[in-house]
Amino acid sequence: MLQWRQGYVLHRRRWRETSLWLEVFSREEGKVALIAKGACRRGKQPPLQPFQPLLLRWRKKGDLGTLVDSDLLGASPSLQGRALYCGFYLNELLSLLLVRDDPHPSLFDYYRQALACLSSNADLEPCLRFYELRLLEEIGYAPVLDREVEYGAGIVSDRCYRYDPEMGPLLDENGWLHGATLIALQQGILEDKRVRHEAKRLLRLLIDHQLQGRVLRSRQLFLHHAGKS
Repeated sequence: MLQWRQGYVLHRRRWRETSLWLEVFSREEGKVALIAKGACRRGKQPPLQPFQPLLLRWRKKGDLGTLVDSDLLGASPSLQGRALYCGFYLNELLSLLLVRDDPHPSLFDYYRQALACLSSNADLEPCLRFYELRLLEEIGYAPVLDREVEYGAGIVSDRCYRYDPEMGPLLDENGWLHGATLIALQQGILEDKRVRHEAKRLLRLLIDHQLQGRVLRSRQLFLHHAGKS
């Protein structure tokens, strides 16, 4: 008997006349690709939209599965404006950086929490930064935040560093990254304006290093939206 799986649609596109190709993030099986046959016919439920918590069952042979059944698991988070673009960003990172069929149950739970954070009218910056950190940890590239990597000395809040994506922080009196930012990320506190700016720059550096030149469409959409505002 096919088991129900918790999941979210990360990306969808039309497949032939009445079907959908779905990229799904499942708690039990990680990122999977599925065909939802007949999903575009009128009256089909649930709508299989991004951010909607779902229960799914599928059959799988090789890299591509066939969706057999789906059901709503709860209400969709209300993402509007900047929060909606941030949600697309979360999805695109999962889509690009996760390996297929590699389960990440703790990341799944953190993704669900991040969506709730984005929909709660909370401060968006900490939601994004700590999601980025958790994602890097899950794919095996947790950033070094607690020590200078050349000599192994602990991070000092008022010292300056540069960050090598392959190694970690290195003391550099002309560096743009302050020790206070590394300490704040390690402690899970992002309150100071300079710390926030540097944390964003650092996480972008590390994410871009993992993307290896691939462009995030969600960033482009966000910049386009911000330009119109």
